[in-house]
Amino acid sequence: MWRLGFFFHEIAFGLLSVFIPLYIVTFQHTDLLGGPLVALGVMTSIALFCAIPGSFLWGYLCDSTRHYKIFIMLSFSSCAAILFLMTLPFAQNILLFVALYVAMQVLHVAHEAPKNVLIAEHYSREDWEKSYGWYEALTEVGFIIGLAIGLVAFASSLTFGAITTYTLYLCSSLNVVALVLAVALIADPLMIFERRLVGIEKRIDFTTRGLESSGRMMDGLPYDGALKRDSFVGFALAIVMFSLATSLFFTPLPIFLNQGLGLSRSWVYVAYILNSVGATAGYLIMRSRARSMNLRNQMPRFILLRGGLVFLLVGVTQFAIFPNIFTGLFLMGLGFAYAMYYIMMLSLSMELIPEGKAGFFDGLVGLGAAVGAFVGPFLCDLFSNMHIRQFYLLTFLIAGAIFLVAFIALKLSSR
Repeated sequence: MWRLGFFFHEIAFGLLSVFIPLYIVTFQHTDLLGGPLVALGVMTSIALFCAIPGSFLWGYLCDSTRHYKIFIMLSFSSCAAILFLMTLPFAQNILLFVALYVAMQVLHVAHEAPKNVLIAEHYSREDWEKSYGWYEALTEVGFIIGLAIGLVAFASSLTFGAITTYTLYLCSSLNVVALVLAVALIADPLMIFERRLVGIEKRIDFTTRGLESSGRMMDGLPYDGALKRDSFVGFALAIVMFSLATSLFFTPLPIFLNQGLGLSRSWVYVAYILNSVGATAGYLIMRSRARSMNLRNQMPRFILLRGGLVFLLVGVTQFAIFPNIFTGLFLMGLGFAYAMYYIMMLSLSMELIPEGKAGFFDGLVGLGAAVGAFVGPFLCDLFSNMHIRQFYLLTFLIAGAIFLVAFIALKLSSR
């Protein structure tokens, strides 16, 4: 039940995920930041870069104080307040709107590390994937509902100005509901030991493997590589590269669907709904089958699948092979691959990241996302002399190549 507040929070951010890019592109005076696409990239990348130290700070504070509920409440309440401020006349200035958006993102991530720790401490290690999968599936359904609300809004006869006002008021109200539910339902764990216990178990396992390897060598048997540790540097590089490629692909995607494929704004929401449906399926599969899966062997395959789908999307769009239909299907596949990867990587990261550094995972994700958020629109603007489809597709090809880099980094880091 304690997850219910996050459900309403994700409804709001599902609605905002497509609305904000479309809103920025229609904003007046985006030339102050270099044009609509660059303005979108600058705003998103600044917000994500500023959120990186925020992720480390919130992770450190929640673990050092051992209070998690208060940071979740801070996240929901600040989002509600800032979204309300965005409706006021002064926020019609592009620079002030960007400032509000950056502040919202920095405070928004305050709930990420506490949420991850709450799940890790409320459940045993064997149930982490199942628990993370259930949480993500629930919130992804909320995200889909938010996208569906946006779809209905843009399919209505309302003007874009009216949709903007109603959207921001609704998203603010949904975060107020999330705050009330968080106050009522979330409780800090009485004892915090599961992550520490997992760390002890890993050290014991390493020692045991060391003794077994020593025994094999003393008996004249070949060394079996049992002493090889997982490389956290490799994991960290894979996290950053995967996040960078994802951001590089998805930041300009609403504009590509709207202007490159000629889809209406309501159909852009449909495309994102399909992506979230695929992700929800992935989360539910992880919830039911996590214990029977070898995470370290399976995770690189889903990174490779995500990169392959990006290349396929470029191909069907380039050669006009039913691009609208295949784009929807590939987005479903991309969502599915992301869900499988994310739960696996999050669970393994919680094993490797010690107490006091719970925000490290979100910081790595934010670093990759911040770089990708700027580079994507920047590349599109840089090659704006090309046909509109071509310069978007070039950006997507680069994103697919970076997914391959993430795959290689993860394969090299795993034993």
